[in-house]
Amino acid sequence: MARRSFLPRTTRVVVAILRPPLMVLTKRDWQGAEKLPRDGGYVLAPNHLSHLDPILISHFMVDHGVTPRFLAKDTLMTVKGLGYIMRTAEQIPVYRSSAGAAESLRAAEAAVLAGNVVTIYPEGTITRDPAAWPMSGRTGAVRVALATGRPLVPVMQWGPQEILWPYTKRPKFFPRKTIHVRVGDPLDLSDFEGQELTEKVLHEATDRLMDTLTAMMAEVRGELPSTPRIDVHTLGKSKTNYRPELDSGGGSGPRADDEQREK
Repeated sequence: MARRSFLPRTTRVVVAILRPPLMVLTKRDWQGAEKLPRDGGYVLAPNHLSHLDPILISHFMVDHGVTPRFLAKDTLMTVKGLGYIMRTAEQIPVYRSSAGAAESLRAAEAAVLAGNVVTIYPEGTITRDPAAWPMSGRTGAVRVALATGRPLVPVMQWGPQEILWPYTKRPKFFPRKTIHVRVGDPLDLSDFEGQELTEKVLHEATDRLMDTLTAMMAEVRGELPSTPRIDVHTLGKSKTNYRPELDSGGGSGPRADDEQREK
């Protein structure tokens, strides 16, 4: 296990509380950590499967010397207790307005340029794919990487949905589930460097990221998606594509959208 002296005090307390039960309640298949950049800030871009994702991916990050620092909904920062934890753990709030979202990405850029690792879920919300495949992506992760010139590292996870299926409420820890994490090579965005960050450029680069995450998941699952990728930009406030027969994590129906409002 990596040293934790790099962690903010609040994060160290949370780790001390959560890591022991996670070691007991989950099995871990973690591969590719050697691909994480050794020096300087960068962007981590994981797929989003479950409300447990931040805890489970943070377990991987902490054990490999990476301080968990996420873009998180601004409304969470005002929740009593939780808000204090998130603020003192140096999480970056994402605001709903366009101006607020732009300011959030500037804060993320500043953090990366300062040598920090910032985790941005490119989908911006938990997947609504009935089989839990990645959806299309929003452009925040790519935008921060291109604006800073720092690496964009794809991280695929599979297994959190077996504990808590997307948009459900009741976790199922037993029998113990295996959390698969795969770290990919930093995404090659060299053909976009020096270009104006137009929507076309950002969406092309984001499509490349989501293709990479989907391919990484397909390798772990031993299968390919059987349906077209869901376009995250068409999602409204409607119910999710929840299917009880696929709910290996238990639950009682959809939850409210947990979207990160990235452009």
